[in-house]
This record gives sequence, structure tokens and C-alpha cells, in this order.
Amino acid sequence: MNQLGTRRLAFLYAPELEGLSYPPDCPFKTQRAGLTRARLISFGLLGDVLHAEAAARPATREELLEIHEADYLDQLQRAAGGDLTVDGLHMGLGQADTPVFRDLFEYGAWACGAGWVAADLLLSGQADIAFNLWGGFHHAHAAKAGGFCYLNDVALACHHLARCGKRVACLDIDAHHGDGTQAIFYRRRDVLTISLHESGRTLFPWGGFEEEIGEDEGLGYNANLSLPADTYDEAFVPAIDRAVLPLLKSYDPDVIVLELGLDILAGDPLTHLHMTNNVVADVLYRLLALDKPLLVLGGGGYHVEHTVRGWALAWRTCSGDEAADDFSFGLGGVMLGSSEWAGGLRDRVLPVMAEQRRAVEPPLAQSIQRLLANLSPYHALGCRDPRECPAGVKD
Repeated sequence: MNQLGTRRLAFLYAPELEGLSYPPDCPFKTQRAGLTRARLISFGLLGDVLHAEAAARPATREELLEIHEADYLDQLQRAAGGDLTVDGLHMGLGQADTPVFRDLFEYGAWACGAGWVAADLLLSGQADIAFNLWGGFHHAHAAKAGGFCYLNDVALACHHLARCGKRVACLDIDAHHGDGTQAIFYRRRDVLTISLHESGRTLFPWGGFEEEIGEDEGLGYNANLSLPADTYDEAFVPAIDRAVLPLLKSYDPDVIVLELGLDILAGDPLTHLHMTNNVVADVLYRLLALDKPLLVLGGGGYHVEHTVRGWALAWRTCSGDEAADDFSFGLGGVMLGSSEWAGGLRDRVLPVMAEQRRAVEPPLAQSIQRLLANLSPYHALGCRDPRECPAGVKD
């Protein structure tokens, strides 16, 4: 891949996406991606040969059938047309987090198609990094909806890349466990799935524990790391270093797919984590150092402004323009509230109390140790800190 600063970035976009949305009272706001695009344009970070838009399109039924069942697609289309059947209810439709509305199938098809096009840009070498911020619907199963997700663009992009002969690693740092993506690849080893998320003991979908490591051919190729509520930057980034990077280096993928859900940020109304968007840059620095093609997807993020700013920071980090004066973009770094900061893309650093450290660090260390112990029979995992290293694992 090209060196930092000369990497070719592609932002998937189509004007049709701007006209599709969830119900007004739904916490999931499709407008976030368009707002991010507008901010990047206003900053001069989108629109040249190295920072280009790429035309999105909706996925075809044949493409969706690569991972979804035909009866399920039929029920989604019937529900979108106003006909919610008993079978549709059994497939998860019509719940509080899976409302029935006109655009549910069309928006999902556009998100999936954009992900497919993004994957093709990486496969053809036309882009080194592709952003599909319209996607990230990791709760959708092959025949079941959940968590605002109806069609799983994450799994479809990974499947498409793997079907084209690529070794794929899917890293999901959304606050919610990527249960749909996990289920689709649970018996496969051509896609390594890694999910870091708020513990299922405190957050939907109530799973994603370290013991869930895959089955049959996929045994050892599914990884979960549970984060305690109130996890903060100084705890999260070392967890990436101790658990995620060894897995990625051992698996040595040809391409990395990153679900960049920003409901991990402090102040998100649906989750309980306490991070700033500085971890976005920290994670991307580490992934960029692996020098692999990268597909960045959207996901959760229910505070719109926080999400937009974090995604814009992700794009800027990938572009190699991180040295730019952050405050030149805004109002000189004006603090607006406990979790608000205007005048730059980066969040201000949040203080961490001693009580918070005591509540987060011991259970997180135990989660890391369980993950390493469960996966060390299948991967060469080194441990820098002996206290984090399970029996039998050596540097």
C-alpha cells in the first residue's frame, strides 16, 4: 500500500442516500454520513485525486443472497411495503429496535452495495482505503433483523473479499457486540472476526463473551473482548495492543475491515463507555502501520455531532493530514460542556477518577487474559506483560 500521505482514499456516496432515513423518532440517524461528507468538503479534505468520492449503488438481490436467505429478503420487502406478516415478526421485524418503515429495505440495499463497491475498489487497487460510513449493520443475521440492522453490509463486504481469494480480518470496535457478523462467519476461517464491545452483561445484544471462539472450521477464528462500563482511552488502547494486534499479526490478513461505531464515545445516549475520539486516531495509526488495504464502515453512534466529528477525524488520520492545526478548523477550542468541544476534530482529554480505574482495569485485564488463553491454541500470540499472558503463551 502507498505510504502515509500518498494513500488513495475513497468516500462512497450517492445523492440518493440523502433521501433515505429511519423514522424521525428512531435514535439511528442515517444523516450522519452525509454530514461527515459535508464537513470533509468544508475542511478541504475531500475532492482531489487522493481524497475522492466513489459512486455507491444498491446491492442486487443476487448479491444479497450471498449471505441472506431468500425468504428473509422477501419479508423485508413486504414489510417495507406496509405488509408485516407473522413470518416477518418471527424474523425480528416490528420490534422497538427494528421498526417497520418505507426505506428499511432500500437503505439496507444501498449500504450493502456501497460496501461491495468499496471492496471492489480495494481489490482492483483503485483505492488503498475506502470509507462506507452508510454501513456498519452488524446485528443483521442471515434471516433475522436486530438492533436497527436489517441487511448486513459488514458481512457481505467481508464475504465478497474472501470469495475473491483474500484473507480478511474484520475488526469491530462498535460499543455493541457484532452478533450478526459473528454468526455468519462462526464456522469459517477465511474471515477472522474480532469484536471489542461493552460487556453483554450491561448492553444489547447481551453476548459476545471471550468463550465464543467459533465452531468447526471456524474454531479459533472468532474473538471477543468485553469492555466494562466506563472504559476510557487509557484502558482501551492498551487492550488493542495486547489483544487485537497480536491476533492481526498472527493471522496476517490481506485486507482489514473496520467497523468504526462511535457509540463508544462518552456522552452517547445508548451506551455506557467513556472514551474520546482520540482512540479513533490511536486505533487507525496501529492499523495503518500494518500496511494493508482498509475498508472503514460506519455503525453505531447516537450523538450525531460526536459521531460526525469522530468519522471526520478518522478520514483525516488516514489521509496523513493529522499534523494540520486542529484549531484552525473552528473556534479556538471552546469547551461547550462535559463532553462537547468545538474548534477541532479531536476531543478534549477527559479525566479518569481513581474509582473508575478500579472498576475498569481488573475486569478488563481478566477479559484480555481469557481471550488470549482461549485463542492461543490457534494463533501465535505473544504477551509483553507476563501478568496478561496465559499459561503456554510466550513472546
